[in-house]
Amino acid sequence: MAAHDPVEQKYVYDFAEGNKDLKDLLGGKGANLAEMTNLGLPVPPGFTITTEACKAYLTTGREPDGLAGQIEAHLESLEREMGRRLGDPDDPLLVSVRSGAKFSMPGMMETVLNVGLNDRSVIGLSAQAGQNDRFAWDSYRRLIQMFGKTVCEVPGEEFEHALDEIKRAKGTHDDLDLDADDLRGLVDAYKKIFAKHTGREFPQEPREQLDLAIRAVFDSWNAERAILYRRQERIPADLGTAVNVVAMVFGNLGPDSGTGVAFTRDPGSGAQGIYGDYLANAQGEDVVAGIRNTVPLQELEQLDKTSYDQLLDIMARLEEHYKDLCDIEFTIERGKLWMLQTRVGKRTAAAAFVIAGQLVDEGLIDLDEALHRVNGAQLAQLMFPRFQLDHEFEAVAKGIGASPGAASGKVVFTSARAVELAAEGEPVILVRRETNPDDLNGMIAAKGILTSRGGKTSHAAVVARGMGKTCVSGADELDVNVPAKKFTVGDHVVNEGDVVSIDGTTGKVYLGEVPVMPSEVVQYFEGELDPENTDDALVRSVHRIMTHADAARRLRVRTNADTGADAARARRFGAEGIGLCRTEHMFLGDRRELVERLILASGERERENALAALLPLQRADFIEIFREMDGLPVTVRLIDPPLHEFLPPLEQLAVNVAVAQERGEDVAKEEALLAAVRRMHEENPMLGLRGVRLGLVIPGLFAMQVRAIAEAAVAVVRDGGKACPEIMVPLVGAVQELETVRAEAERIIAEVVGDSGVEVLIGTMIEVPRAALTAGQIAEAAEFFSFGTNDLTQMGWGFSRDDVEGAFFWRYLELGIFGISPFESIDTDGVGRLVRIAAEEGRAARPGLKLGVCGEHGGDPDSVHFFHEVGLDYVSCSPFRVPVARLEAGRASITTTGSDSR
Repeated sequence: MAAHDPVEQKYVYDFAEGNKDLKDLLGGKGANLAEMTNLGLPVPPGFTITTEACKAYLTTGREPDGLAGQIEAHLESLEREMGRRLGDPDDPLLVSVRSGAKFSMPGMMETVLNVGLNDRSVIGLSAQAGQNDRFAWDSYRRLIQMFGKTVCEVPGEEFEHALDEIKRAKGTHDDLDLDADDLRGLVDAYKKIFAKHTGREFPQEPREQLDLAIRAVFDSWNAERAILYRRQERIPADLGTAVNVVAMVFGNLGPDSGTGVAFTRDPGSGAQGIYGDYLANAQGEDVVAGIRNTVPLQELEQLDKTSYDQLLDIMARLEEHYKDLCDIEFTIERGKLWMLQTRVGKRTAAAAFVIAGQLVDEGLIDLDEALHRVNGAQLAQLMFPRFQLDHEFEAVAKGIGASPGAASGKVVFTSARAVELAAEGEPVILVRRETNPDDLNGMIAAKGILTSRGGKTSHAAVVARGMGKTCVSGADELDVNVPAKKFTVGDHVVNEGDVVSIDGTTGKVYLGEVPVMPSEVVQYFEGELDPENTDDALVRSVHRIMTHADAARRLRVRTNADTGADAARARRFGAEGIGLCRTEHMFLGDRRELVERLILASGERERENALAALLPLQRADFIEIFREMDGLPVTVRLIDPPLHEFLPPLEQLAVNVAVAQERGEDVAKEEALLAAVRRMHEENPMLGLRGVRLGLVIPGLFAMQVRAIAEAAVAVVRDGGKACPEIMVPLVGAVQELETVRAEAERIIAEVVGDSGVEVLIGTMIEVPRAALTAGQIAEAAEFFSFGTNDLTQMGWGFSRDDVEGAFFWRYLELGIFGISPFESIDTDGVGRLVRIAAEEGRAARPGLKLGVCGEHGGDPDSVHFFHEVGLDYVSCSPFRVPVARLEAGRASITTTGSDSR
């Protein structure tokens, strides 16, 4: 029997074959074009080449077998449906070739419009449009420009210069003033530029144009700016992009045509209404590129009421269908409305919370889905300060508040300069006429972005909103002169390096640095705003979603706090205890000398005197903290300093002694100190005499701290308060270390506590890889584990956290070895596996073992989800991050099939 022929993999789908749930295969754009087609909306016909084809191409460097034939078959079907052929000189079909990954990456990958035009079909296009020569030659010059830049890497500025030259010769600044002859000359100029840079004539064969454009879109997945954007947004690198081939509809046919972008709600504030931009006699790229200032979408009602009413009806239908804010691109071709794209729209942090609350009120989603639609990174943005404005600060310009926030910094005019100054620690504001995808590096580095052109849907606005960057766009009072490194506004000249402030909510621009004030969200968490009695929609939505997160979450949230003031603030922010009280922080400042005396003590009496002086100070510290926490658990870590933090620097001390000796001064005391410092000097203090090792080497040190903790707890209880202390022994690597410390601690606790009713837990910090791998043994002597993921990451990777981030992490991120620093978000495969092993083996040995985490990862949104999955009881983080951890712990507890909050 003959073997069956293998079934050819399907790489191409007509729009009618897909739906919105096929984003992995068809990308976001293709899936949503298919969904709109299935809804019966006016979508130009076309087809989508799948992400699987892209991945195969990027892996092998060539198109997968069968792809060319499938494209040909679908192209023929499109030609039959449209009644036109690609490249027909008399009645040509033109198509657009657009990227479309699963997650929106605005402007990061390639698009080519008007594919199929050549020297012959441009005449046919003119006839097809009613002898509209201007439209035909405008479309042809756009093709050469986009194809040259996108497919053949011709420098885009050369095309821009040629366009500027023709406009200058015409005496105009507006490309709409160019007539057919001007544009015909521009096509000739563009062809020469193309030939100069490519060594060949502009391709006249339409199918060659199409195939090269498709490959260019595939290749753009790995373009530098796309890689950078994916890292910034944490989008997986292995998804690939789909390619959408769509029959062209034309917004540049005259004043009865145009193109626009619309949002079903305000993506900046979440307010309901009509939001968007419209540009008459233009193609879609003109809007997002910001090269001409748009008009508000509402003005379309006066220009074309029929299309306007139809658009509003479609917007309402799409929002109800997607149950979310929708971002829509459309074109009007001589009074006929066409839908070119829809997607769940990017929004600011404030809009995300407000819209989630609105959709619950409207019955479109439930509270679980509302919680899924927001995230901790957005909440953190809302807690940033805002400008404190008074009569001293007058705006010198006003643009469009495209992405909220308050940002001040030095003006720069290029992305390279923004990156350079930001690396030196300078806050910068990137000022451009308009941004383009090549500006991504500078946009990431800048505190804010200011453009003189564009609207809420320009490249600058969309990318800034996605990144949470403050942005003001379309401030057309600004005359931006990039070569001269200055902009002028009225009588003011602002040079590179001058400071400006921009308000991404109001769109106002100020000279100099404007002071800031707390955000309303922080005021809510501080208890200064009552969510039940405020008109602030954001505060009401934050309160509602946080209340649901608290009800849903399993993980408790504690704080890292070393003072009563920190503890009090963390409680206002919702902390349910202290997961890490660092006692070494209590020994800085005026007390440093006492610790130095203790470490360098030459005999038992000196050591005991130093400990006796420290005991009441420690006790007072703990009394203050226990009182503030009022019975909530307080995990106190016994002293864990690398010794170099408390000893004088060896090199400086040696120089001081040598200089004093040279002067003939009496330096006997200093020489003794120098000898002691040399004796205790460590080449790598982070791996030296610290933590439990210090407690075992210096008799009485841990005993003093245990006594102070116990005495403080008893004092609080006898005063009518509550205290729940937990003593944590740091840097344990072997159970015998913990057993030794525990035996002494239990003796002291029994002596101090008596019949007061105070209970003290004793546990350890899991921060040494050996401790994680022997957790079953250590759990026999520990009542709780707290994972110190900072040190666990440091030792697990062999990285010095004090040195490596600035030394080489930038290169690791650039090469894709890291998607994000492992000190920022936990390395789930390596360090996370150590946590998982310790949690499982620790609980196997002691079923009631309490598990928490107190490293910086305790406040990182992604890490919180991992700790929930592993089964920890709580996370602990800095007071300011407590609300973020609460929100993410709630999100980790819910499951939903709703939209991804990315």
